[in-house]
Amino acid sequence: MEITTNSGRAEINGLPNHCPFCHYLIRPIPLYGLNIGQNQQLDVFMACPNSICKKGFIAYYNYNYINNDYNYSGGMTSGNIIRKEIPTSVSGISTQFGVIYNQAFAAEQQSLFEICGVGYRKALEFLIKDYAIEKEPSKQETIEKKALMACINEYVNDTRIKLVATRAVWLGNDETHYVRKWEGKNLDDLKRLIDLTMHWIEMEKLTEGFGVDMPESKK
Repeated sequence: MEITTNSGRAEINGLPNHCPFCHYLIRPIPLYGLNIGQNQQLDVFMACPNSICKKGFIAYYNYNYINNDYNYSGGMTSGNIIRKEIPTSVSGISTQFGVIYNQAFAAEQQSLFEICGVGYRKALEFLIKDYAIEKEPSKQETIEKKALMACINEYVNDTRIKLVATRAVWLGNDETHYVRKWEGKNLDDLKRLIDLTMHWIEMEKLTEGFGVDMPESKK
C-alpha cells in the first residue's frame, strides 16, 4: 500500500488488526506518514473506521533496505487500557487480587513483559491467601506469613483449585527467576491458570450459595 509522507510517497506492508481505543478488529485507514531518523522509521497516522470510535492513532513501521519499503513493526499508540472484570464471588474474597491483577494487565498492554508476570504472580498470592484465610480465619496470621505453595498444600482442599493454582505458582515463579524451569510455557499459560483458579473458586462459592439458599431441610 502506498501512502503520502513528509518525504514523498512510501510503500508500507501490513496494518494493525485492531484499534487501541475501541479494541474492535478493524482494517484501519492510513492517512499520512512521518519519516523519522533518516528513513529508519515511519510513523503512520491512521483512522479507526468503526462508526462508534473513529479515533486516530499512530502505527510504527521499520525500513526494509532490500525492498525499499516499510514493514509494520507490531507497535502502535497505547490507547485505552483494558480492565479485566473479576467475578463478584472472587472479588468478595480478595479485593486486592483484582487491583494487582489489573495493574499487571496494564503493564502487559504497554509491552512491559519483563515485569507484568511478577505482578500476576503477586496477584495469585493474594487470591490464594485470602481464600485460605476465609476458610481458616483463626489462622490468618499464620497464613499471611506462610510460603504460597505451603498455603496451597495445607489450606486448599478442592483438587481442581489445587491443581491449577499449583501450576500457576510454578509459572509465576519462573517470571521472578533468572533461569526459567518451564521453557515451553509463557505468560499466556500463566494467565490461563490464574483464570482457571478464579473459575473453580467461583464455582465453589456459587455451589455453596445454593446450598445455603436451598437447604435439605426444606425439601
